[in-house]
Amino acid sequence: MYRYDEFDDEFVRGRTEQFRDQVKRRLKGALTEDQFKPLRLMNGLYLQLHAYMLRVAIPYGTFSARQMHKLANIADTYDRGYGHFTTRQNIQFNWPKLEAVPDILSELASVEMHAIQTSGNCIRNVSTDPWAGACKGEIEDPRPTAELVRQWSSLHPEFSFLPRKFKIAVIGTHEDRAALKTHDIGLQLVKNEAGDIGYKIFVGGGLGRTPILAQELRAFLPRAELLPYLEAVMRVYNRYGRRDNKYKARIKILVQETGIAHFKSEVAGQYANLTPSDIAVPSEELARIASYFAAPDFETLPDTNEAYEQNRQNDQGFAAWADNNIAMHKTPGYAIVNISLKPKDGAPGDITSAQMRSVADLAVQYSFGEIRSTHEQNLVFAHVRKADLYNVYQGLQAAKLADSNIGLITDIICCPGMDFCALATARSIPVSQAIWERFSDPKRQKVIGEMKIKISGCINACGHHHVGHIGILGLEKSGVEFYQLKLGGDASETAHLGDITGPGFSQDELIDALDNMVTLYLERRSDGERFVDTYRRIGIAPFKEVLYDAH
Repeated sequence: MYRYDEFDDEFVRGRTEQFRDQVKRRLKGALTEDQFKPLRLMNGLYLQLHAYMLRVAIPYGTFSARQMHKLANIADTYDRGYGHFTTRQNIQFNWPKLEAVPDILSELASVEMHAIQTSGNCIRNVSTDPWAGACKGEIEDPRPTAELVRQWSSLHPEFSFLPRKFKIAVIGTHEDRAALKTHDIGLQLVKNEAGDIGYKIFVGGGLGRTPILAQELRAFLPRAELLPYLEAVMRVYNRYGRRDNKYKARIKILVQETGIAHFKSEVAGQYANLTPSDIAVPSEELARIASYFAAPDFETLPDTNEAYEQNRQNDQGFAAWADNNIAMHKTPGYAIVNISLKPKDGAPGDITSAQMRSVADLAVQYSFGEIRSTHEQNLVFAHVRKADLYNVYQGLQAAKLADSNIGLITDIICCPGMDFCALATARSIPVSQAIWERFSDPKRQKVIGEMKIKISGCINACGHHHVGHIGILGLEKSGVEFYQLKLGGDASETAHLGDITGPGFSQDELIDALDNMVTLYLERRSDGERFVDTYRRIGIAPFKEVLYDAH
């Protein structure tokens, strides 16, 4: 993974000391909250419903066991013993005291972490495929590109005060595990007919109150042109993006209103006025960045392992976990381990300090000391020997992290909702827990198969409900919470926005309504169909019938 150079280290530590002085001035009353707000947001500090919240950056979701141990220590020392992984692959602490935040940032700096550009109208944390560098079918590890974009965008003088926040994702396969088309810019590594590697560029995606999927801007961009071309895109947005209305300020609105052809023309005009050589990165620097993401020192192993197969036969729990939570690795004898942060009695994405330490120790022992976070609020060990899988499973069991529900109905994406967020209009965590309770039977979950449920506590859509196979939006009317359903959404390479079913439900009605839809799906599905496949085949009408007959 990428390591700080001397400049990175000096910059982050200097920024921390600047913020320490700003906090002192705020606590003494020398700064009002309005004056302090832009300063704290530039350091990832939000003011939520009950307390401050600090959002820590995890660039492209890759971090080390050493960093995880530091996060655990921070959780114990400055928070309430846990952290929360987000859909941006970051981690949040929900209860830090303002006077302690500079010390937290100093602790983070000691392990090459920070909270810069996790808030504000700037280019946010660049996200990517959590299986990067490990999965089959990958054209190239997308993380060097993500790191290049991170370095280019960090405190860029033109793009630190954009019309609105800006999100970029990068993938290296046809399969999309990063929700590419929900981003302001999506970069997909591709090859042209000559076999050259470059990028397919998507622009104008985003969720929130106006959900729009990104459109193709360039079918193939030579890799050497990436930063100059991104510069041109950002200049167009910075010039024409709405600043008079924050609800129309995202690039998705600009692209929608001008049309993709006109937007592309504007980008071409900006590109023609650039001197690309002033922005493009020398090949030596690209090679230096890529070297930090070189594959680990894999052993030469057979792809089958007798001990692994024997443990599958002897332990049904392990077999179920292996079937559901393990993915194929491109290197023989290795596997990708997906770790669920979706316990029955917890909030999706939450992890205790004790669990952090267990994950860190397992990573050191079995996965080259590296951990990945996912946009679905889970964790990944990208490189585990098949011979070690049973030991990893037992370690996760001891840490209460061995739920075999990745991709199933209880693997729910969920925002913090009204339990924490000042913007929320309804609770979301209790809804996710009620769904878990209703569908807790592992055998039933397996029969249902892949089902992506995503819950947001307000129209800002932090829970990605627009692209859930089943999307749930919490709203409020006359002081009463109710929940609106969307069906057929998809965040993968076959991206699609969900369809609104109709009037909302109370929480109790919602759980029964979900149960009725699942029953209909199981009755109507063809062999091998997922819920979303059946929905696309039979349409919304049968689902509305069982929803509102029950309602």
